Amino acid sequence: MNKTFWIFLLTGLAVVGGFLFTLFKTTEGAHLRLEGRILKVRVLALPDSAAVLAVVDFRVTNPSDVPFVGNSVALRLEPASGDPVDGIVISKPDVDNMFRYEKLLGPKYNDVYSLQDRIAPHQTLDRMAAARFNVPEAAVNSRKAIRIRLEDVDGAVAELAEAPAPVK
Repeated sequence: MNKTFWIFLLTGLAVVGGFLFTLFKTTEGAHLRLEGRILKVRVLALPDSAAVLAVVDFRVTNPSDVPFVGNSVALRLEPASGDPVDGIVISKPDVDNMFRYEKLLGPKYNDVYSLQDRIAPHQTLDRMAAARFNVPEAAVNSRKAIRIRLEDVDGAVAELAEAPAPVK
């Protein structure tokens, strides 16, 4: 194997690598995804019950060139000990009623994320979701995290997790 062979081989690999890099960079916007974070979690213990309502305010950004259209939303609680617990999602009209009658939750900052909500390409939105968790209030207050899972009508999934609490 002579020097000319190695020069042509390395040049060919560089050209193919450059082509693949360009291909992936130019189609990056076509890959539907959401980025975001949970801004605030509000918890309300239900009277005479071992259940709580959790209201999650979150911010999402759609960095792709394709709109994200809501198909489903789910909330999951990761308690300090034990298995994760799936919440029972509360509908938009029920969340509106909750804020009307339960003043302990505070003000309603954002609209409720619901089915068929569109997040346009390169748009950032603040939304909220609420769920009932059949666990004691102490389990929610001492949680590791709450996760929210948003699914697009085409099957793309985004999962946002609560930032861990600072260690004191």
